[in-house]
Amino acid sequence: MPKLPTSPNGSGSHQNPDTLTDRVAARVIEARLAIERRAGASHPKVRRNRPASSSPLPTDAASAGELRETESLKRVFRQLGVSYRRYRSQTGGPVVPGLRDAAYKFKADPSLTSLVAVAAFLDELDLLS
Repeated sequence: MPKLPTSPNGSGSHQNPDTLTDRVAARVIEARLAIERRAGASHPKVRRNRPASSSPLPTDAASAGELRETESLKRVFRQLGVSYRRYRSQTGGPVVPGLRDAAYKFKADPSLTSLVAVAAFLDELDLLS
């Protein structure tokens, strides 16, 4: 990930990144840090009502990192979904055209690019503040 330029006062521009991709990436990084904090906790959060994963546990650090990256992308996607559902319940409007397709594409292949495509629809509605 490219280094973001610093602001004139010397602090990083992580508080207000310029592009949508930067803003979504910052959310993914925050989610990843939260996941890593939870993984390192002495009493990890118990997940109830979730079926056990049929996939084997990762055997190396690279695959564990990939799993955490995917989980952080999915966490941000779920957060965006909560915001959008709240917006729709308040406005009563229909689903924004194209958003459902973007969501399906993200679910099929979770990546930063597909997450940014979903976030673009929410950004147009000013839901990413």
